[in-house]
Parts: sequence; structure tokens; C-alpha cells
Amino acid sequence: MSVSSSSAVPFTTPLATAAPDGPPPGHYPVAGFVPQAPAFPGQAPDTGPRSPGRTPQGSPGAPSGPLFLPVVDLDTGGVVAVEVIADAGSGEPGPAGTVNGVVAATREEALLPLILPIPAAAVVRGSAGLAPLHEALRVCNRRPREMILVIEGDVSPADRRPLLAGVDGLRAAGYLIAFGGLGTAHLPLDMLADASPYVIVLSGDLLARVPRDPRRGAVVESLVRLARGIGAHVLAPGLHDEAQLGAVRSWGIRLAQGPLLAPLDWRPSQGHGRVHVPLPVPETTPAGAMLGPRVQEFLLPAVTLPADSPAEDVVAALSAEPSITSVILVDEYQRPQGSVDRSRFLLFMAGAYGHALHARKPARRLADQPKVVPKTTPAIAAMQVAGRDNARVYDDIVVVDEVGRCMGVVRVSDLIRHVADARQSR
Repeated sequence: MSVSSSSAVPFTTPLATAAPDGPPPGHYPVAGFVPQAPAFPGQAPDTGPRSPGRTPQGSPGAPSGPLFLPVVDLDTGGVVAVEVIADAGSGEPGPAGTVNGVVAATREEALLPLILPIPAAAVVRGSAGLAPLHEALRVCNRRPREMILVIEGDVSPADRRPLLAGVDGLRAAGYLIAFGGLGTAHLPLDMLADASPYVIVLSGDLLARVPRDPRRGAVVESLVRLARGIGAHVLAPGLHDEAQLGAVRSWGIRLAQGPLLAPLDWRPSQGHGRVHVPLPVPETTPAGAMLGPRVQEFLLPAVTLPADSPAEDVVAALSAEPSITSVILVDEYQRPQGSVDRSRFLLFMAGAYGHALHARKPARRLADQPKVVPKTTPAIAAMQVAGRDNARVYDDIVVVDEVGRCMGVVRVSDLIRHVADARQSR
């Protein structure tokens, strides 16, 4: 838990406020599209699109109508988002399929954040072509920040500039941006650095051959490293067997979907917020047994401020409560960007002309790089992270969740006390 004035990322928390209160069933006055998904039982279902790495609708074992594919956190088994794939109903390169996905999710009363594919050609056409999508969200009482738009399709050199302009427009409206089909789509990799997507979705066709082809495994591993470098999360779709799951885990990918994790007829309305994730056989080694509990057991609330906050706001936060040892600067997605240690910061401010020089300037000028560990990190491993910088051994450790959001801080003194107590009890 953290104290912050910035908004949280809508990727890991069910959005109870997203329940539709919109128009009566079957009536969606959105300009430019006709819903293709079945409104109610008895109406003809659509045939559905083909999606790379997934069982196409219309094939044996696949349900008719839109597909609802849960995105699963492999560490917890929790469903953190739902991808909706609906038929566009026409060959036009517009957002009709995306709009129909919003409508289908509304009928299904899906409260989780939505992942919606959108053709790159629709984004290239600019804001005018995307008006039906904005209107659909208004009618269905959904907000852009609850949507992750996955841009799919090949991108030609001539489309690069208008696509980036369209991405900027969507992001300004509040949408989260993702790119799909990575590894097989004709998409310049340097465009990912320019677009700064929130998520990259690997190609399902590429993942399907990974366990039997080390060369393609190398391609996926390089894409995962690229995603980490640009600050994007990685989603592995279309997992069918445990060999794929083992490979995905080995690369540190936390988000996945596929028939191995949930059946094709899965629906958000079934109320299953958690699915079964096959677990690997744990390695029982003496070193592993000595790692101790997870850092979550020592978690304390973090005091957070927006990354662009002035230094005087940090002074006010530290003055309000003497027990605060640090202030964490976070971005708009609650990801830690800087760590302000109480002692060093107040020493700066108390020096000659310190307040006059720094009070109205950004606090990040006096902040350090945060020591970040995932919430599943063992206590011993967290102490090793703390000891990498001799000058900052006792700085608070920032604990983040599966998508990099600040969950709280851990004090190194608490970890040392636990290890000392554990050794005395032997």
C-alpha cells in the first residue's frame, strides 16, 4: 500500500467502477459500426477472427462468438486482464473489431481491464477513423485507461510517422498502448523505442515452435531483453503445453495466456478470478533452503509522490511523520523512478542556502536510483541487493508487483533482525 496522489495502473486491479450502466440491451448508438457479436441467445453468432497462436473460431473445440482470453500472472495464477477478440464484420481497416470487443465485454460484464486488438491501419488513419471507438467507450460507460490497445499488422516505412502520431493521440486520450505479433510481424524494432509501448505481445506462431527450436528461442529471449530495456511488459500468448510454459518461465515472463491456462470457452461472467497454473518441480538445494521468507512479509507502506514533485513537497512529507525513512518518486503508473533517503535529503536541505537552492526544483535532482526487488524475492536475496552499494547499504528497498508498481518498502534493519533471530533459533 502506498500514499500517492498519482493514479494507479489499471492492469492488475479489477475495476469495480467499470460496470456498465449504459443503454438497454441490443441498443448501442455508436456511429460507424454494427455490433457483430450475438446480443442475446437466439441471435446468429459471428464466425470470429483468426488470431495468431490461438485456435480460430469456427474450428473444432472453439466457441462461437467473441473470444475472451484471460491474461494470467504466472506467479499467482490470478487473472489480471481479459483480451477480447471479436469479428470486425467487414474488410475495412477500421476499428470495427475493437468496437465490437468493447460491446461484447460490456454484455459479458467484464470488469477487468480489457486488451483489444486494433489494426495498425486504423491507427494510421488518425483520430477521425477512431471516433467510433471513443463513442463506444462512452456508450458502454468504460474509460480509456481501462483499455490496452494491441496494435497488430505490418507497418510500412511510409506509415511509420502517421502510426507514431496516432499512438501519441491514443496515449493522450488515456489508452495504454501495446504492439502484437512481435517476432513475426513486419515491425521495425526501433519503432518500439519511439512508441514506448506499455506491453509487447509475442507472436503465438513463434512461441508454438520454441520448445523444439532453440534458434527461435533465441529470438524470443532477445525480444524479452528488448522489452525490459524500453520499460515494457511482455505477454506470451497461445500456451498449449508445459514445455512452452517452462520456456516462458525461464525467460522471466510473468504474463501469459492460452488453452493450457484456461479453456477457450472461458468467460469473465463465470467469476473465476484465478486459474490453474502448472508449477515446475522446485529445486531443493541447501542454498535454496537458506533463503528465508519473501520480502512481502516485511512490507511497510511507502510514502510516494509524483516523479516531478518539487523538493518542498518531500520536505512536507518527511516533516509530517518522523518515522518516515524515505519517499519514493513514482511515475503515472506508480512505477518507482527515484528514492529519497531521509537523512541525506534533509542534510542537503539544511546546508547553506539548501532550501533556497532546492525547494522549488524537482526532488528527483536529490533522489537516488531506487533499489527495486519483486515481491517474491527472498529476504537473503534482498539483503544482497541492499549490499551492492556500500554508501547506501541501509536505504529502504522498494518492493514492486508483477507489473512494476510500487507496493511498499522494506527496511534493511528488519531483514537483518530476522536473519539474526533465525540463526539464534537453530
